[in-house]
Amino acid sequence: MEKPLTSSPESNPHIAAGANAHSKFYIPSLDGLRTVAFLIVFLSHAKVAELFPGGFGVTIFFFLSGYLITTILRREYDRYQTIDFKLFYTRRILRIWPAFYLVLFLGAALTVLGFIQGEIRLPAFLSQCLHYNNYYTIFSPNGTTPGSGVYWSLAVEEHFYLLFPLLYLALRKLRITPHRQMLVLWGLCLATLLWRCLQVYSFGASSERIFYATDTRLDSILFGCALAVNNNPMLDKQYYSQKIWNYLLLPIGVILIIFSFLYRSPEFQQTFRYSIQGIALYPIFITAIRFPDWGLFPLLNLNWMRFLGVLSYSLYLVHYTVIFTVKMYLPQLHKFMQAGISLLISVGLAYMIYHFIELPLGRLRKKFSRA
Repeated sequence: MEKPLTSSPESNPHIAAGANAHSKFYIPSLDGLRTVAFLIVFLSHAKVAELFPGGFGVTIFFFLSGYLITTILRREYDRYQTIDFKLFYTRRILRIWPAFYLVLFLGAALTVLGFIQGEIRLPAFLSQCLHYNNYYTIFSPNGTTPGSGVYWSLAVEEHFYLLFPLLYLALRKLRITPHRQMLVLWGLCLATLLWRCLQVYSFGASSERIFYATDTRLDSILFGCALAVNNNPMLDKQYYSQKIWNYLLLPIGVILIIFSFLYRSPEFQQTFRYSIQGIALYPIFITAIRFPDWGLFPLLNLNWMRFLGVLSYSLYLVHYTVIFTVKMYLPQLHKFMQAGISLLISVGLAYMIYHFIELPLGRLRKKFSRA
């Protein structure tokens, strides 16, 4: 049975490129995975667990983004034998920019007025407005609203999706088979890994240079794109039995992720870790989508998990600044109390953004859909 509209791919611009906001296209478990990704980031920023792998939450968001946007592009090309770039970018702008700039300008205004402790510097602020903050942050991390550093990941996606639809259209126009499309994207993932290794082992690049830069993080999105073009769990046939996926490949993926957390070599963390996590997410996504009723996967489809998944983009935008502000005004509270209050405030703000901005613009985006 099809799920409600609130779980459509457009629920989060980290994982939405411009599908019809009112499409019945739904992928089980992905709203829950969005919630898992956000909670990982939130708990890390709230510092309720010092070793919590916050960066892994962003990696999940990247993988989700690549998978769903490429799936949408694939469905469009299969139907029309082309991709309408004007509509694609119009939908993406309508989906991402309104909440993006609302939170950015409101945070800057509160900082300038002194309600949030910090200093706004024009070059840093402009880097956020113009979507190159990820590179600016590498060399000058200050000068923006506290907590707005999360905008770096949105800059990575803006750079990536400026060019990727052109690459995907070229692959389809050249009639390259899905398997070879996957190999091309895997090849780009390998090239990105080699580039990271060159940066770290030859040029001595800093961890910030590797973590924030588009050219060293784009493979986290590409792995999701590769899953979408071949062996897509929503569109393609299943190659192996459910037992192989659930009892062999899924545990291997989980073990690889745990290994990527436990192996603490700085060089490894800046190079191979991202590749291993991208590979490990393959069986996790496939099993979560194909077998949403198996094992712990039903938890991903609980109402509150899906609800937070729908709000996850706005939650991602506001949560870190809220955490900073709560700690500033309520320093006497235990960090768990601060985290709880921050989460409640973030959910409230995110719901208002969703209700007053995302839903109305969703109706407008419908006019720019070919579906």
